[in-house]
Amino acid sequence: MDKRFFLALLLTGAVVVVTPVLFPRAPIATPTVVEAPAPAPAAGTPASGGAAPTAPAAPVAVGSVGGSAAAAPAGPAPMAAPETLTVTNPLATFAFSTRGAALLSAELPRYQQLSASAGTVVLENGRTPMLRYRLIAGGDTIALDTVAFTGTKEASGDRESVTFTGALGAARITVRYALAADNYLADVTWRAEGLPQPAFLLTDLPTGFASQESDTTEDERHLAYAMKPERGGAERIDFRKPDPGERLLQPGPLTWAVAKNKYFLIGVLAADSAPSPFAEVQVTGAVRVNKVAVNAAATVVSPLPAAGIRFELFAGPQEWERLVGMGRDFENVNPYGGFISGVVQPFATIVMRVLLWMKRTLQIEYGWILVIFGVVIRLAMWPLNSRMMRSSIQMQRIAPQVQAAQNKHKGDPEKQREAVMKVYQEAGVSPFAALSGCLPMLLPMPILFALFFVFQNTIEFRGVSFLWLADISLKDPYYILPLAMGLSMFVLSWVGMRNVPPNPQTKMMAYLMPIVMTVALLNFASGLNLYYAVQNLAALPQQWLIANERAKNAPATPATAVASAAPPAADGGARKKR
Repeated sequence: MDKRFFLALLLTGAVVVVTPVLFPRAPIATPTVVEAPAPAPAAGTPASGGAAPTAPAAPVAVGSVGGSAAAAPAGPAPMAAPETLTVTNPLATFAFSTRGAALLSAELPRYQQLSASAGTVVLENGRTPMLRYRLIAGGDTIALDTVAFTGTKEASGDRESVTFTGALGAARITVRYALAADNYLADVTWRAEGLPQPAFLLTDLPTGFASQESDTTEDERHLAYAMKPERGGAERIDFRKPDPGERLLQPGPLTWAVAKNKYFLIGVLAADSAPSPFAEVQVTGAVRVNKVAVNAAATVVSPLPAAGIRFELFAGPQEWERLVGMGRDFENVNPYGGFISGVVQPFATIVMRVLLWMKRTLQIEYGWILVIFGVVIRLAMWPLNSRMMRSSIQMQRIAPQVQAAQNKHKGDPEKQREAVMKVYQEAGVSPFAALSGCLPMLLPMPILFALFFVFQNTIEFRGVSFLWLADISLKDPYYILPLAMGLSMFVLSWVGMRNVPPNPQTKMMAYLMPIVMTVALLNFASGLNLYYAVQNLAALPQQWLIANERAKNAPATPATAVASAAPPAADGGARKKR
């Protein structure tokens, strides 16, 4: 073939490779979803996934300000530069804007950023407020960030509050935030006097979070909205679930609705002493950057009567005990387990209670707590493991007799079954002992699954160092623990196979499973690998003792078994011949 053909191919490849380097593609700007608010459902118009709440029958002009409906409030006056007012307690500082009475950010001084930036954690996204409002009234949707409010800050004992008042034509709007003294919680009171009824308040949840974790990709993977219907369990909608522009609807009434990343969340809760004001949540997918869903939009829809509504605003960490103490199933902001949540969630709750109790009691690092926890679990299972393993030894001991009984009545299934059952009865062994022998391997699995989910969002493990690990909630950067876990699993299997009759399938699994588990857990939390490796090491002494006991109770060799099972006549004939 002509050399010029190969030269042309070479030059073409060079152009393909070099052109993107010399002329790089302009970066895609991160979309600002909230700047163009997601449309609210018109009155009586069904949204995808369920029925919309009762709303005005007139068409809704999405994003219009002071639209010209007969009873609609007049448009807002020109706005002055916004001011920022803060309310503070020892746990948090909430910053609000006079533009729309919106929550701008929440600073959490007890938590430090783990990213390259230094300083305390601040829940913000750098583009838009973390919580802002719109109104549906008189056939118009009015974005309140076009309304100038006047803010007044007050203090009562150890509680600070801020009240915003604004005018929208003849309507007067009042929004009050009262920050709790010892929680990341603010009591919110909303009143809008003079609005045409029916009216609706649209609360826009955060469209994203500025990551402050060392592993930004892992943090973004946990971006989601979660909500709790009054009837039923909590639901989660990941940012990546809806396609761009697709709208999902969670009908209410709802107990709470939040936006969250891996360790922090911002959301609204129905007050304990009042009916839920939240009629539904609408979640809309946003345009993705490099196929990563770092933005989305969610709107909580609430009927707004003339008497106003009251709810609570939470902006803080996912501290498990604090969320449990708040009630309303708020600890389930991370619904664990998916379709197996009914099994995983109870174990996750038990595991969290035990680990936190051990931390308070022992006052040691969480790494050592995981080591102790792994050993304790194995010790607690020791009696059950011993019983099951001894049953397996008995099954191995009577295996030749069972085989002989099966061979003797090979042509008669009924007699064969009776003969085998007689062998089991005389030996005092259950015929289900072989199946029960697998139970010790299955029992630790729910706890392992629970720990897998616990490590995903438990802020108590965030930034906790142990030995060479900077953070036990992240993968081992040197992959020491996953390899140690796999090696310990292989040794445990090897010891377990000692003095066991050769079985190709068992041998294959002994080699294959450690490799599979090592690869599967390679990039999981190092604390999870630590727990699993300790479990394997703690099980070795028992496996060694059982293997030695198995050697002492070894069954007769196949040749001996065959000889003992041979008919007497044949045996006698052989002796006479000799």
